Amino acid sequence: MGYFDGKKGLILGVANDRSIAWAVAREIMQQGGVCGFSHLPDKPEDEKRKNRRRVSQCTDQFPDHVRFLEPLDVGKDADIAAIMDKAAAEFGQIDFLLHSIAFASLDDLRRDTIETSREGFKMAMEISAYSLVAVANAARKILRPGASVLTMTYFGGEKCVPGYNVMGICKAALEAAMRYLAYDLGPQGVRVNALSAGPLKTLAGSAAGVGEMQDLYEQIAPLGRNVTHEEVGRTGAWLLSSFSDGITAEVVHVDGGYNAMGSPGRMLDRFKAAP
Repeated sequence: MGYFDGKKGLILGVANDRSIAWAVAREIMQQGGVCGFSHLPDKPEDEKRKNRRRVSQCTDQFPDHVRFLEPLDVGKDADIAAIMDKAAAEFGQIDFLLHSIAFASLDDLRRDTIETSREGFKMAMEISAYSLVAVANAARKILRPGASVLTMTYFGGEKCVPGYNVMGICKAALEAAMRYLAYDLGPQGVRVNALSAGPLKTLAGSAAGVGEMQDLYEQIAPLGRNVTHEEVGRTGAWLLSSFSDGITAEVVHVDGGYNAMGSPGRMLDRFKAAP
């Protein structure tokens, strides 16, 4: 018996087997949950359908727990409506919805924030922040009372993290949207939260210099180490389960305690020991 037995929901945003969304989904399915998945649309000229193939290589491991895998461009309302219609047809109502979607162009990510382009800013905000609003609104009719919605954020939305740049602004907006959605969906009995993970090696993390951040976290975080995909996956699944049913409008950190530090902590010892 798993704590997701009989539960059904949507997982939006798996890119490959290193995605945080996949870590969460894997835990859900190992605990008995049944999921529908999205993948980035493939370009017509991509005969190998690389985006779909990367996700299907993950979902094929759980044939009894995966009901569908559909393309989704969150910049298109028609795509969002289509995947909700698919979920309604397969599940009727859903118990959980994971939103793990963010994007900014590499050109804008690599610039100082002050140099972010207007078009790049609009695109990053639409995909990384507004998409949660659009998805939650489209899902309202199929979210069961007691359902949970979870989005993925990062500490760069709370504090300035050089190198995270425009995405930090997007995550700040995402966290604000999460709180307002929690209020709007509260009367329906639906909870909305955000999970803030420490740096992990993912497709998105590679664009944000995750390797350097991991070195820093090892030195500063109270636990003295980085977190793992499995730890983040378990917490994400917990937030999507009935075990967290009194929690909404919260940002839950899984970062070894890094967010609590007001100084470099033990990292100071290196400087004290220097000649």
